Amino acid sequence: MSSQNGCGLCKISVKDVGVKKGKDVLLSSVSFDLFCGQLTALIGVNGAGKTTLLKSILNEIKHDGTVTFESHHGEKIENITIGYVPQHLDFDRSAPVSVEDFMMIGRTNLPVCFKKDKKQLKSIDEALDMVGCLHLKNKTLGVLSGGEIQRVMLASALYPLPELLILDEPVSGVDLKGSEKFYEVIADLKKNYHIAIAMVSHDLGIVKEYADNVILINKSVLRSGNAEEVFASAEFKESFFHGLD
Repeated sequence: MSSQNGCGLCKISVKDVGVKKGKDVLLSSVSFDLFCGQLTALIGVNGAGKTTLLKSILNEIKHDGTVTFESHHGEKIENITIGYVPQHLDFDRSAPVSVEDFMMIGRTNLPVCFKKDKKQLKSIDEALDMVGCLHLKNKTLGVLSGGEIQRVMLASALYPLPELLILDEPVSGVDLKGSEKFYEVIADLKKNYHIAIAMVSHDLGIVKEYADNVILINKSVLRSGNAEEVFASAEFKESFFHGLD
């Protein structure tokens, strides 16, 4: 796989994004930029609108404002490839679905039991190898650990290689070893493949260690900057430690 994104993407601009559900305001005038080769962490208390914001970027929900993709020359790009890793995968652990079968689902019109395309199989092997899971390809999903399942979902999000990777609490419920391995892979992707990464996480230790930029939200952007700046801010303390004095 190439070490540069294929469409020349430089940044994703989120401008004045707002979301309402009936009379309830879920997001209001949210604006920020995501840059290629950087990991931006979205943090905030439960109900702050983090997942709603991700769905707006994915264009899965109706929203005000704009989400635009720009090249290194400032030109707008109509479409980019986006990879998405959810909090967890709901599936029947007794189902005889292998990792390779899972990677094929949605990428072919034929049942996975049919003869597989050699080019697709090679791409699957490359994606699994990127996350250190090539040895798992013939195992059924039901026997994998939580950390292994998350890395397989990451491999699926990297096939094909995206310009933007979205992580929504990707290691929720995963043990420490699995979490550390997952973020080692993320750090490698950021460094070697120039992918823009947006991550929602409640683990502030992970955010501090891996995020280049941090955006604190509670329906709107309260503070942005690097982890040290955001964590030291009055807005951060008010959000996470209000009433503890």
